[in-house]
Amino acid sequence: MAASMKVRLVQCGPVKFEATNGAGAKILIDGPADMGGENAGLRPMETLLSALAGCSAMDVIHILKKQRQELERLEIEVEGERADAVPAVFTKIHLRFRAFGPLDLSKVQKAVELSMEKYCSVSKMLQPTVEITSEGVLG
Repeated sequence: MAASMKVRLVQCGPVKFEATNGAGAKILIDGPADMGGENAGLRPMETLLSALAGCSAMDVIHILKKQRQELERLEIEVEGERADAVPAVFTKIHLRFRAFGPLDLSKVQKAVELSMEKYCSVSKMLQPTVEITSEGVLG
């Protein structure tokens, strides 16, 4: 049987929501000011970019550990370009992975490549319609 996930979203402001997973972890999602948003949480499309970065980050960390690389810290900047239409979907997304520690750059780049092309579920869901590019650099 396939794995199942469940998240509950509860309104807690004009356009602010608290999302809670089965383990009780929470995030805030908030809308724009012109809809009553208060900048108290991520916007929905920012949440999607965060999900992509988070999914890939876990892959990269796991791969680098298998490669016996001593990763001290990983930072990812994600930039998404949206269509000038409704719905304003992402057309391009670029991820820049900055890895810190005594690392081999080629292994960092390979870990990023493997995540984006093979392992990251969020990336694979977006790739049919979004051009996703990435790069791995040392901090």
